[in-house]
Amino acid sequence: MLNRLKNHIEQGWYRSIWHNIVLLPLHWLFWLVVLLRQMVYAVFPPKPVSVPVIVVGNITVGGTGKTPLITWLAQRAMQLQMRVGIVSRGYGGQSAGYPLWVGPNTAVAECGDEPWLLQNRLGCPVVVDPVRRRAVEALAGKVDIILSDDGLQHYGMPRVAEIIVVDDKRGLGNGWLMPIGPLREPAARLQSVDRVVSNGSDFVLQPLELRNARTGSAIDWIKFEGKPVHAVAGIGNPDRFFATLKQLGMNPIEHPFGDHHPFVAEDLEFGDSHPVIMTEKDWVKCRDLAGDNVWYLPVEPVLTRPVRHALEKLLKTWGDKSNG
Repeated sequence: MLNRLKNHIEQGWYRSIWHNIVLLPLHWLFWLVVLLRQMVYAVFPPKPVSVPVIVVGNITVGGTGKTPLITWLAQRAMQLQMRVGIVSRGYGGQSAGYPLWVGPNTAVAECGDEPWLLQNRLGCPVVVDPVRRRAVEALAGKVDIILSDDGLQHYGMPRVAEIIVVDDKRGLGNGWLMPIGPLREPAARLQSVDRVVSNGSDFVLQPLELRNARTGSAIDWIKFEGKPVHAVAGIGNPDRFFATLKQLGMNPIEHPFGDHHPFVAEDLEFGDSHPVIMTEKDWVKCRDLAGDNVWYLPVEPVLTRPVRHALEKLLKTWGDKSNG
C-alpha cells in the first residue's frame, strides 16, 4: 500500500501538478523549511576549512548521473597531479562510528553503495559521515581538493564551488518542490551555482564491457545482442539503464527496484537461463549474491569540449590554489 502510494506520488512529479495537488499543504511546509534554512546559513555561514570543497549535487530527487561525473572529475584531478578526496553522506549505510574511511574491506552496509563504488573505482580517499563537515575536516591536510558526492543542500559544509547535474530527459519535472514535485530547492537555485551540467547533452554515459559479477571477467556486450536479458536496476532512474540496454541491441526484461535497494538473492532469481544484467552501483551490493550468469555494465561519461574545459578550469582554479 505504501509503495503504491509512493509510486503514485513520484509518477506525478513528471506530470501535471494536479496529480499531487492534495499534497499542497505539505509543499508549503517544505518550502518554508527550505527558505528558513537558506536564511539561517546566509546570516550565519559555516566557518571556512583549509581545503577547497567542490560540491557535485542536484536539486531533484532521483538519479541524474552524478556519480559518473564525480568519477571523471576525480580522475582528471589526479591526472593534473592533485591529491583528491571524496566525502559522502553514505546513504543506505550505517556505521558504528564516524567519520568512516572507506577501503576495499569496508562493508557496503556500513558505507553505502556509492562511496564503496567510488573508492573501488578510483583508489582515492573516501570518507563517509552524515555530518559532512566532519568528513571534510578529516581529510584536511591530506588532500589538495575535495569533491562532495551530493551535499548541495548540506549548508553546514563550506564549499568553494557548486556543480548541479540535471537529467536531460526528466529535467525538473513539473517544477514544484516536494512532495508535489521532485525539487529539493526552488529552480532559481540553478542560477546561483558555478555550473549546471546536463546528462544527455553536456555529457553522455558510454557503456564499457560487461563484467561478470562473480569473477570480474569482461566480455563484449554484443554477445547478448538480440537476446532476452533480465535487466535489474535499483537506481534513481532505472528507465535510463533499460534504455541503454535496448540501444545496445538487447531485449531487456525490466526489473526496477527503488534507489539504494537492499538486494537479496531472490531478487536475482527469475526461474530461467536468461543472463541477468545490472548497473555497477547495484553490483556493489550483489557481489556475494550473484550467480555465474549475472553481469554488470560499467559506464563512463563522455563530455562535450566546452564542458570539459569548464570543469578542468574549475579544478585547476581551486586545486592549484590549494597547492600554493
